[in-house]
Amino acid sequence: MTQQRSMREMIDDAVNRKVWAIVGASENTEKFGNRIYRNLKQAGYTVYGVNPNAESVDGDPVYPTLSDLPEKPDVVDVVVPSWVGRRVASEAAELGIPFFWLQPGAESDELIEHANGLGLNVIHHACAMVEKKVWPGGAHVPAH
Repeated sequence: MTQQRSMREMIDDAVNRKVWAIVGASENTEKFGNRIYRNLKQAGYTVYGVNPNAESVDGDPVYPTLSDLPEKPDVVDVVVPSWVGRRVASEAAELGIPFFWLQPGAESDELIEHANGLGLNVIHHACAMVEKKVWPGGAHVPAH
């Protein structure tokens, strides 16, 4: 039986992965889907927006699903209600994406249990903007 990784170990591993997808990316600068997207991008991450109802974020194209992305991300950062996150978790598992990060407000006990059951490394009760690292060439941006 393998020992479960601590939340801190998963966070440290995830923030060292450079390719992320933000599910719930939004053109609305008041929404966290926009703030997180821009914050990680400015920190030097490769970031893809996923939202079937948006066309672009920060001048970049937004994709309807994880399957539509031009490359497989290492981390899926979820900024949508937990009932939508359930579908996203299933797609992430099918695509073999290792990390499933639930932003505060996007998690629920049921979604965490579902994603864990799919074999994903589930990060919750932590904000990617606070935990991120700044990559070479990335500008340090305040989290909020």
